[in-house]
Amino acid sequence: MKVPYSWLREYCAPDVSLQELEQLLTISGTKVEAIHAHGVGGEGANFVIGKVLSCGKHPDADRLNVTTVDVGHGEEPQQIVCGAPNVAAGQTVAVARPGAIMPDGTKLKKAKLRGVESNGMILSEDELGLAGERAGGIMVLEDELAAGTPLADVLPILDAVIEFEITPNRPDCLGVYGLAREVHAATGAPLAPPPWTEDPGTSGYVPGAHVRVEAPDLCPRFTARVFENVTIAPSPRWLKARLLAAGLRPISNVVDITNYAMLLTGHPLHAFDLDKVAGGELTVRRARDGEQVETLDGQTRTLDSEMLVIEDADGPTSIAGVMGGARSEVSDDTTRVLMEVASWVGPNIHRTSNKLGLRSEASSRFSDGLAPEQAMEAQAVATQLMIELTGATVAGGTIDAGPFATDPWPNATIRLRESKVAALLGLVIPRAKQKATLTALGFSVEDAPDGLDVTVPPFRRNDVTREADLVEEVGRFALDQLPATLPKRRGTAGRMSSEQRMRRRAVDALVGRGAYEIVGWSFTEPGVADKLRLPEGDPRRSFVALQNPMSEDHSVLRTTVLGSLLDAVRHNVARGNADLTLLESGAVYVARPEETLPHEHRSLGAVVHGRLSAPSWGDSGQPKTADFFSAKGLLAATLDTLRVQWSVRAEPQPFLHPGRSATVVAGPDDEVVGWVGELHPLVARAWELDGTVAAFEVDLDAVVAHAVAVPRYEDLTSFPPVRQDLAVIVADDVSADTVLGAVEKAGGKLLQGVRVFDVYRGEQVGEGRKSMALALTFQAPDRTLSDDDVAPVRAKVVAALSSVGGELRG
Repeated sequence: MKVPYSWLREYCAPDVSLQELEQLLTISGTKVEAIHAHGVGGEGANFVIGKVLSCGKHPDADRLNVTTVDVGHGEEPQQIVCGAPNVAAGQTVAVARPGAIMPDGTKLKKAKLRGVESNGMILSEDELGLAGERAGGIMVLEDELAAGTPLADVLPILDAVIEFEITPNRPDCLGVYGLAREVHAATGAPLAPPPWTEDPGTSGYVPGAHVRVEAPDLCPRFTARVFENVTIAPSPRWLKARLLAAGLRPISNVVDITNYAMLLTGHPLHAFDLDKVAGGELTVRRARDGEQVETLDGQTRTLDSEMLVIEDADGPTSIAGVMGGARSEVSDDTTRVLMEVASWVGPNIHRTSNKLGLRSEASSRFSDGLAPEQAMEAQAVATQLMIELTGATVAGGTIDAGPFATDPWPNATIRLRESKVAALLGLVIPRAKQKATLTALGFSVEDAPDGLDVTVPPFRRNDVTREADLVEEVGRFALDQLPATLPKRRGTAGRMSSEQRMRRRAVDALVGRGAYEIVGWSFTEPGVADKLRLPEGDPRRSFVALQNPMSEDHSVLRTTVLGSLLDAVRHNVARGNADLTLLESGAVYVARPEETLPHEHRSLGAVVHGRLSAPSWGDSGQPKTADFFSAKGLLAATLDTLRVQWSVRAEPQPFLHPGRSATVVAGPDDEVVGWVGELHPLVARAWELDGTVAAFEVDLDAVVAHAVAVPRYEDLTSFPPVRQDLAVIVADDVSADTVLGAVEKAGGKLLQGVRVFDVYRGEQVGEGRKSMALALTFQAPDRTLSDDDVAPVRAKVVAALSSVGGELRG
């Protein structure tokens, strides 16, 4: 929130520098994000009041005038060329001198216009950004202003502007007076009475206007006043300057009044043209599913039954708490205004704003939760300005509808014990100091036997609900006094669980093999299922939809980490980094109809793209690139590190290459724990990737359940192994895993290992067949094996190979 410093000082003017004030506010929790030294207008010292002494036509340009202007400070009058048609001798004007930085960032210099020297510029409202929608010629100011007076003293547009970062729990600080209250508490400077203390309006019946609240659970209070004889015109310069400095665009006096009152009180307002309110009656109700409203920005919004609308006899005119409708907006022809200041339930406004993708100053404030009492504060300020700036008269009293109007909410009283303050802060703060701080913040305080009885003001109702909150209020203005102590460490030492250590070990195994770990979004879009070619009924299409998504691209919880890994690959490849290995360990979520909560587990995935090593002069050929075996190698490194008993089956996945993919099983019961393979070309194309992409993903929780956390010690034998090779011919569709499984089962305890070291296809073995060369290692822990020991085991192995259709070659 941006606030002109001069506006803040109208209500609390501390005797400290702006930099000191920034430190005091920030350390007390009201963070100053930035200080803009001269608002929109640039270097304030070069903007001054001038007196036009003479004005004549330019000798070579019909539309230009040559003027001499008194700029004060005892200087010679300056010659300035001006193109405005309304410039004349005797006027008091705003002058930008050479060196001034204009709102668009241009630095003004001495210039020659059609051969005539010009030492500055006579300013229009438009050139200072004050014109809004009503641009004109130069500004003509009051004659009593002296030449040389800094323009910043006249227009706060050139004043210092403080930008605050307000946390969502402090909507009271979204108003200038709320910030002045913080300045008062931080500095002790006097606080002026609230600007709503004097209310020109009255209570009672309002002729010609009616309000009905049909959703009292979402609209606690709806207030309205009617103004007649309204004259629509530009706002005075001081008002436009303050709005512009605060980041709002001036439009007209009535609209500007609603924005000004909102900035001052923190509570949004909305002005209806009462003559455009059909039937003179407004109804607050829930919208109907599919109902549409055209808002002030010219867009048509489609609503649902959880949203609120304000309607008249012809239908909806506004989306409650978010934005007004185009049909009843104030225009140049407006003469009667209905000023609405209502209170809405914050979470509902937050949902509506996000669902529609429509964020406004009003919705931002309502979403944080405003007190119903604040509605009449804004109404009082708006009434004062409507009478003063538009010449309006108040017709009747005040409409006050909704449950709060008949049954106001009580203010909670909380006991603040001195012992609790000392215990939580580690510092004894005198009771008198506590009382002074809380009183300055707007709390009502009474002495109690062991501390204070504190009544929470309405504007802090949602934020301060317990004793600890009051301790925080007291403590944040004494942060510089808090002792620096270390917390007690007794009983606080922690360690990772066995499962956490195993997960960490799996990630470290991949990092040790050159993979880079990424952290992707847990959110994704439903369309990722189609990009992965997942069929209907696949559990990975069972997304959990978010009730309050950040965007359509992050509207559901992911069911696989493959999507975020491929997003990262695409991002890198698009920026010239095509050779990479990435891993991610994170939660995935699958909706199950029979369960209320989604099934959540931790997944571990890795993806390989491009070359596996950098090209080198020592390579005889091109470096190897990603393929099935590179992904399987990473999988093996991970599972072997965890000492998991695992294998793969040739079972395809819809998003993988049908001939280069497999399912991963683990444990003695062959539980399916994941997949490995090369990405299907159509899936790779969906992520704008060329070439082969290999990946694997496993259910890390299931893998860890099969891991050996503490390996058993086995004696190392000193007896040498016996190696024997054999070649077996099998059908081409028999996998190596099937052959090795049969050999391992038949080999018994003496067979220590078996591996494939060669595969041959050709005329010697026949079409549709292949020869696999196996290396078998036999070893005993208590003796050196002889051929007689190995022969029977070898015979069992040969017999087992026959069971899978294999025969010895040669």
